[in-house]
Amino acid sequence: MDRRRFLAGTATAATAAAAGAAFAPRATAAPAPSPGAATGIASAGTATGSVKDTLHTWFRDTYRSIETMTTDFGLPADALDLSGPTPVRSRNTSPTNIGCGLWSTVAAHGLGVISGTQMHSRLARTIGAVEKLERANGFWFNWYDPATGDVLTEWPGTGAPVRPFLSSVDNAWLVTGLRIAADADPSLRPRVERLLADADWSYYYTPFDADDPIGHPGQLRGGFWTDTGEPTGHHYGALNTEPRMASYLGIADGSLPTEHYWHVFRTLPPENGQEQTPQGGKVTIDGVSVYEGHYTYRGRRIVPTWGGSMFEALMVPLFVPEPEWSPKSWGLNHRRTVQSHIEHGLREAEYGYWGFSPCNVPEGGYQEYGVDAIGMNLDGYASNTDRTYIKEGEPLPPASAYTNGVVTPHASFLAMQFAPDDAVANLTRIARDFGAYDDGYGFRDSVNVQTGRVSAHVLVLDQGMIAAALAQQLKPGLLQQPFRSGGFTGRVRPLLRKERFSI
Repeated sequence: MDRRRFLAGTATAATAAAAGAAFAPRATAAPAPSPGAATGIASAGTATGSVKDTLHTWFRDTYRSIETMTTDFGLPADALDLSGPTPVRSRNTSPTNIGCGLWSTVAAHGLGVISGTQMHSRLARTIGAVEKLERANGFWFNWYDPATGDVLTEWPGTGAPVRPFLSSVDNAWLVTGLRIAADADPSLRPRVERLLADADWSYYYTPFDADDPIGHPGQLRGGFWTDTGEPTGHHYGALNTEPRMASYLGIADGSLPTEHYWHVFRTLPPENGQEQTPQGGKVTIDGVSVYEGHYTYRGRRIVPTWGGSMFEALMVPLFVPEPEWSPKSWGLNHRRTVQSHIEHGLREAEYGYWGFSPCNVPEGGYQEYGVDAIGMNLDGYASNTDRTYIKEGEPLPPASAYTNGVVTPHASFLAMQFAPDDAVANLTRIARDFGAYDDGYGFRDSVNVQTGRVSAHVLVLDQGMIAAALAQQLKPGLLQQPFRSGGFTGRVRPLLRKERFSI
């Protein structure tokens, strides 16, 4: 799924579970540092400072990029083009992007980068902008002009029509940011409560019907086009993907039944086409028959994501303490996801680097990247722009087949909670070897590790994940308080404690 320009597919048994560069190319997979490249990691503190100092510097520069992307109206733009002498903001933003800006500002205060007065001013400005945005059914549209707050009806630069769409997952990340803002600044809490009063997650929910489990699966729709009332042709059916944040929010506030959690797939049932024939068995939990399936990758059992990317699995635990509440299921699975990315990048594809997730294509555009073997989708997210896939029962491709591999720094930051030393080492190499770090803006969005091409952009979604990951590493729990109380402890935590992945 393209997280920036969402186009719904047609529902099938499988899709029901789906849910100009700034630096010159280099010719080798592990290039030497370029004297003309961006200043890199040494200036970020690793040469003389501690790891903690380096992480703090990375946060400071990442947050500065988010500040630069934020308009006077108070909304962060989707992307920042750094290819010219002056950074240029994109002319679009989304609910996810706005959520990223909110929690990054809270993190900036918690880490001492801005004052409490600055935090309040910036949060209040953004919340004021959100209050002015047009909504429908209690939720926000998928694309706005960040400078005016107008709903986009044409795509900037192309004029292509944009239909008004309400995305369940994108609204989840805005609600996440609003809840974090309200927790950090109680003076803003009444305004946030008014904003969220009509956000009823049952709008997206199709209750389970045993007589029609495809049409009525007990899962969330991807969203609705409000010009016709037409829903997406799919539901979000894969549990280990980022839309589970919407599920948690709805279960926590009581607008979704707790049984919804058990109706989302760990893997597709064995009779459905998918990347690997799963192993496991059916169990009954809270009266719901659950297929607790798993894949096996490099000798390890794992519950797959939809595409095999890092952010599908690891964005949610930046906020919801899944590893703590479910250490032998979610916690173990998250660690295995990270190890799978490390071993794919270093051993299978032999890139010398790792960390695969949807991001800007260094040469231009946007693409989903991941480790194909740990995603359910038959045409999953490959780790390279040329899309080298594996096929069950056939020999693995040789490392030479993985041409134009792309790593994105935000994937390593997501991994930091589970493999901090490996993540810091990988990021240090990416910055050093490719000049992929800018003082004042942080890491560029992606690198082609074969050619050395570095993205000309930073994306606020990816910078927001980096900011949240650094906050969790430097001050654990800083952004998690709203998700450690109320309905999260009363309804979500008991579900995670009952979870028994077959891994």
